[in-house]
Amino acid sequence: MQIRPLDKTLLADVEQLMQLGEPYVRPRTASDYWLYAELFASTCPVAIEDNRVVGAVIAMRNQDRPSDVYVQDVMTHPEWRGRKVATALMGVVIDRAIEWGCSRLYLTSEPHNAAAGATWQRLGFHNVSGDLDVAGVSVVTDFKGPGKHRAVYQLHVT
Repeated sequence: MQIRPLDKTLLADVEQLMQLGEPYVRPRTASDYWLYAELFASTCPVAIEDNRVVGAVIAMRNQDRPSDVYVQDVMTHPEWRGRKVATALMGVVIDRAIEWGCSRLYLTSEPHNAAAGATWQRLGFHNVSGDLDVAGVSVVTDFKGPGKHRAVYQLHVT
């Protein structure tokens, strides 16, 4: 498996991959992926096997809190799950955060996405205490706006 930064030649493949993650991963537009490739390529690694995109992470440094890296989307092709693709991709993002001197990575997840929650915990992320409990997961209400309750996970890297 080869891991490389997101570039313009991979945009359509990454967009198709992200569509496989619905309802938990909401695909962005082609212009969004173009911007990620232009502005955040070093924190948007893509996994390729046999000329096929099998995983991708979209992450970026927080502009208001430069010590934080926000992980927006993580997706592994269903046929490649259980092969440590997400682990390898997140390793690239964690290494970049450490290089930059960042102290924390964080992400949000749907509280009912048990597979994602298990992955975050396996990678050392901790569920941040929130205002409510959903299926044993702590949830922050209105985290992404009114009515958008999310489980928040964080990993301290320093």
